[in-house]
Amino acid sequence: MSALGLPAVLVAVLLPLLTAVALAVADRFPTPPAPGLSRWVGGGAAVLTGLATAATVWARPEVDLPWIPALGVRLHLAVDGVSAPLLLLTALVAVVVGLLPWHPPEHDPPVDRTAPLPPDPLEAARGRATYHACLLLVLAGAVLTFLTRDAVVFFVAFELVLVPMWVLVARHGDATRRAAREGAALRFVLVTATGSTLMLVGILGVATRTGTTDLDRWEQLGGAGTASGQVLLAALLLLGLAVKVPVWPLHTWLPWVHATAPTAGSVLLAAVLLKMGVYGMVRLVLAPLPQGFATLAPLLAGLAVTGIVWAGLACLVERDLKRLIAWSSVAHLGFVVLALAAGTETGLQAALFGNVAHGVVSALLFVVVGELKRQWGGASLDTARAALREVTPRLGFALVLGMAAAMGLPGLAPFWGEIGALYASWAPGEARPTGWFRVFMVVAAIGAALGAAYAARVLREVWAGDRTTPLIADLRGPTLVATVLLGAAVLGLGVYPALLLDLSAGSVASLLAAGSGGGP
Repeated sequence: MSALGLPAVLVAVLLPLLTAVALAVADRFPTPPAPGLSRWVGGGAAVLTGLATAATVWARPEVDLPWIPALGVRLHLAVDGVSAPLLLLTALVAVVVGLLPWHPPEHDPPVDRTAPLPPDPLEAARGRATYHACLLLVLAGAVLTFLTRDAVVFFVAFELVLVPMWVLVARHGDATRRAAREGAALRFVLVTATGSTLMLVGILGVATRTGTTDLDRWEQLGGAGTASGQVLLAALLLLGLAVKVPVWPLHTWLPWVHATAPTAGSVLLAAVLLKMGVYGMVRLVLAPLPQGFATLAPLLAGLAVTGIVWAGLACLVERDLKRLIAWSSVAHLGFVVLALAAGTETGLQAALFGNVAHGVVSALLFVVVGELKRQWGGASLDTARAALREVTPRLGFALVLGMAAAMGLPGLAPFWGEIGALYASWAPGEARPTGWFRVFMVVAAIGAALGAAYAARVLREVWAGDRTTPLIADLRGPTLVATVLLGAAVLGLGVYPALLLDLSAGSVASLLAAGSGGGP
């Protein structure tokens, strides 16, 4: 481990956590921090967290300290080829979130305007520090989730993001009415908490069976226990994690929450939180319960391809642009889950790559659509707008790049994940019904064609045309920098996919070898 390793991992985990606590406490003072100070402190901490996370991946430190000795729980942090791509994605998203400006949420239209009280400048500032604190808490939970090698710490980190995300949607969402924000936040909490409960029961079951909560030991003991016991535990874990991904038909909360969340919240939700669900499937199910996962893989793949087609059809008729991008996430993550269910090295590589590719593309699209919604005053496609290619060339190019990536065009990041998922489905692993998986491949290919159709529809209605009114401002400042970073990632991973594939190849091979080898 290099001299940079230990400081980097400490900064990546502790800086966002401690800064978030400080901002949240300071926001409850009689005089809250000035909005500019909150922005600089929160944004600066997010950028530093991203840099420290990237340094952690490069240095590969390992921390192993006792946390709850009576239960055998350890604070074991390490980086391998499965977690490294997701940590790099989190690092990029942390920098993007640090750059994105805060915008005030819309308020309910006044019902009775009678002698309003003069505005309170302190009340206008209050809540800004809490907003940045919530963003940092989500980042801290994500970094710890991808670093930890203990199942209990994994669950704690996984759940760390729940409350701050609820606050972001309920208090800082961009829905016009407060009731819509609170309703979306409540649905998010109830649905994800239910999934967490199932996941916790599954974790405790595996821990009881193996006698440890060490994820590395779980991987070494892959195949331990009876087949029926593995199927039951795998079903509990997959059901809980499918809510987080989300997998059809447990996806209904996602479009509503995305349509309501602030731009930075949508970026975090799409690019980081959903990735934690797929990562959990790899760490908690595929590695320690290979027989149970193989038994349930056809059902999981069938639900995934149903979601691909279902979401593609929804995108063809959806009239709210932000909800449309949310629906597209369900389709793209369907390819990720399909590749994972195939149970081969190619499939797992495609799933990990597609997971990261969807993260950068969805983050790019939510930044673009969030900026459009703010300037338009809404995201409805029923209202005639100025064509982006005529009035905002930079914003228009970012939308074209994101939609072209959503189509799965060669040379852009999602192509490799989707083509890998189709290839893996044609030749699935052992104990998978080849005929059914080939049917799933055909259905997924139809879903990919639907993706091209709805992306072309969005570009026709938003980007193309000769309309020049009403004018809106083009991308500039920190938002432009964030967009350029995400666009570069979309192009870079599309042109040179080996950047991530080589990073994860060794760990993928060893993980599948351990699972196929069985256990005691």
